[in-house]
Amino acid sequence: MSIVEQSPFPIGQLNRRSTRGARVVWGDKQVRIGGGAPVVVQSMTNTDTADPIATAIQVKELAQAGSELVRITVNTPEAAKEVPAIREQLDRMGVAVPLVGDFHYNGHKLLTQFPECAQALSKYRINPGNMGGGKKRDDNFAQMIEVACRYEKPVRIGVNWGSLDHELMARMMDDNNRRSVPWDASAVMREALVVSAITNAARAEELGLAGDAIILSCKVSHVQDLISVYRNLSARCDYPLHLGLTEAGMGSKGIVASTAALSVLLQEGIGDTIRISLTPEPGGDRTREVIVAQEILQTMGLRAFTPMVVACPGCGRTSSTYFQELADSIQAYLRRQMPVWKAQYPGVETMNVAVMGCVVNGPGESRHADIGISLPGTGEVPSAPVFIDGERSVTLKGDTIAEEFQEIVRNYVHRRYGVQGSGVAGQNSNNLN
Repeated sequence: MSIVEQSPFPIGQLNRRSTRGARVVWGDKQVRIGGGAPVVVQSMTNTDTADPIATAIQVKELAQAGSELVRITVNTPEAAKEVPAIREQLDRMGVAVPLVGDFHYNGHKLLTQFPECAQALSKYRINPGNMGGGKKRDDNFAQMIEVACRYEKPVRIGVNWGSLDHELMARMMDDNNRRSVPWDASAVMREALVVSAITNAARAEELGLAGDAIILSCKVSHVQDLISVYRNLSARCDYPLHLGLTEAGMGSKGIVASTAALSVLLQEGIGDTIRISLTPEPGGDRTREVIVAQEILQTMGLRAFTPMVVACPGCGRTSSTYFQELADSIQAYLRRQMPVWKAQYPGVETMNVAVMGCVVNGPGESRHADIGISLPGTGEVPSAPVFIDGERSVTLKGDTIAEEFQEIVRNYVHRRYGVQGSGVAGQNSNNLN
C-alpha cells in the first residue's frame, strides 16, 4: 500500500461559536461567560434559602468543589430577606463565588421589595414562562429587567419546556395547523423554545438591558431534543448559551444523559456555561454535579481542573482488587490536594496519572502518562514498575506500594511544578534530576 500525502486527521473541538461576552461579578471576583472565555462550571443549592447558614455552607462546598457560579432559589419573602445574610456569611468565610438568584412567578415582587437581595445577587435567572400572561406578563418581565439595569446585573433568560409561554405555544400551534404539511407537536415545541428565548432577549434589550448582559438557555429533558434546540438557537443568535438538561436524572442515568448531550454540543463549539442537573440520592453529596461537569470538560480536553487518573477496567488477569483500591486512593488524594496545589504548583491540573492492573497494557499505558504504575496481575511477577515521563524509574514491591507511590507522586509534583529557589514556577519536566 503506497503512502498518500495528506493532512493529519483533525482532532479536537470544532471552531468555537462566536458570542458576546457577559461578566458576572462580586467584588474583585469576575467570571466571564462567552466572548471566547473558557466554559464555566456552575451548580445550584438544594437547601432552603430561608436558612442562611445551611445555604452558605452548601454554597461553600460547591465553590470548593470547583463551581464558578452557584445558583440559589429565591422563591419567598423569607428567602429573599436572607440572601444578603448568605452573601455576608460567604464573604466572612472568604468565599467569593458569585451568587445567582433563581426566580419564578414572583421575582418581580421580590427584587423590588428586597433591594438588598437584588444587590447581593450577581446575576438573575428569569423564566419568561412563569410570569403570568398578557399585559401582566409583560409588566412583570419589564419590572425584573428594570431592576437588573438599575443594579447592573446580567440576566439568564431561561426557557423551559415544562413551563413554556402558553400564549406563544397556542399561537405557534395555530400557525402550524395552517401549514400545508404541519410539523409534529414536538417540532413546534422545540421551535417555541427558541423563539421564546430570542424574543425575550430582544425585549430585554429594548427595555435597556445591555446585550452583553444576557445569557440564554432552552432546557429540555431528552438528549436529542436538547441537541436539536441548541443547534438551532446557536445559529440564530450570538448570546452566550447555558447548557444542561433540565432534569438529567439519578446516578449513572443522569451522568450518561448529560454527558451524551453536552459532549455533542461542546464538540461543535456550542455552549459557554454548563450545569449538570443530577438528582442526588437521599443524603447524597451535592458536589457530585460539579465533579461531573468538570470531568466532561476535562476528558474532552476543553479545560483542566485536577490531575486525571487513568485506570484499566480489570479482567480475569487482575482478580485482585488492589489496583482498584490504589487507583481510588490516588484519585482521592489528588482531589484533596488540589485546593493547596493549585496555588503552589501552577499547571499541576494538567498532569496525567496511570494506575494499571497487569503487564499486558500496563507498562505502555504508564509510559503515556506523566507518571504511572503497572501492578502485577494475578500469578505474575510480584513487582510494580513506576514510569516517570515515559521512562522506567523504580520498581515497588511489598505491602507499602500505595504509600510509596503516593510519595513518588507528591515528589514528582513538587519537582515538576514547584517553585524553584529563584522563585520561578513550573519547571519543565525535562530538567528533572
